[in-house]
Amino acid sequence: MGADDKIDNKAEELGGKAKEGIGRATDDEQLEAEGKADQKSSKLKQAGENIKDVFKK
Repeated sequence: MGADDKIDNKAEELGGKAKEGIGRATDDEQLEAEGKADQKSSKLKQAGENIKDVFKK
C-alpha cells in the first residue's frame, strides 16, 4: 500500500468520523449517515490495499 493511499484513506475515515459527530450533535441524521458511509468506504479501500500488499510480497 502506498503511503499516499494510506494517508488518503485515513483522512477519509477521520472526515467521516467528524461528519458523524457533527451530524449527531446537530441532530442531522443525513450528515451522520454520510459520515458512517465515508468511514465504511475508507475501511473497504484499506482492506483492498492490504490485500494488494499481501500479493506483492
